[in-house]
Amino acid sequence: MSSTLLLENIIHQLQKYIAQAQALKNQPVAVLNWRANETSWSVLECLEHLSLYADFYVPEIQKSITNTNHKQPASTFTSSWLGNYFAKSMLPKEKLNKMKTFKDKNPIGSQLNYTTIDRFINLHQQLLQLLQAAKSVNINKTKTGISITKLLRLKLGDTFRFVVNHVNRHMVQAQKTLSAQQAA
Repeated sequence: MSSTLLLENIIHQLQKYIAQAQALKNQPVAVLNWRANETSWSVLECLEHLSLYADFYVPEIQKSITNTNHKQPASTFTSSWLGNYFAKSMLPKEKLNKMKTFKDKNPIGSQLNYTTIDRFINLHQQLLQLLQAAKSVNINKTKTGISITKLLRLKLGDTFRFVVNHVNRHMVQAQKTLSAQQAA
């Protein structure tokens, strides 16, 4: 796939998710904190979870772009098998497949409000700026660390794919939660 097209697609997706988050400010906080049951997440917990991951990935991606020796952009992006696996594992399925969340990334039971939405928007706007900056580096050769282990590094293009698919997954979850709350 064209590197530019990949980055543009991810930018477009993130802009859509930021707009969806902005629209959530039209809902009462009580609605956004509603949970279907004691183990499910509220809409705001979904956003906080994504922000907890963005707290890792925004500076990690920034560092990788700033410190890369691969300043010549590649015309095409080719995913690694591991990067492709991680990115695809985040895609939402018809029946959302449950995944175990690391304790430090699990916001369940948090007291959240509209600042949670602002935090999500701010972090993901920073990610949009990094996507623009990534157009000037080789996203095949520039590598980033990942949040689950310091032993693995992914191609920058795969990291962006993973992050946007993760956002997609939890925005779908948030929308389903909002729909369930309105039906309750």
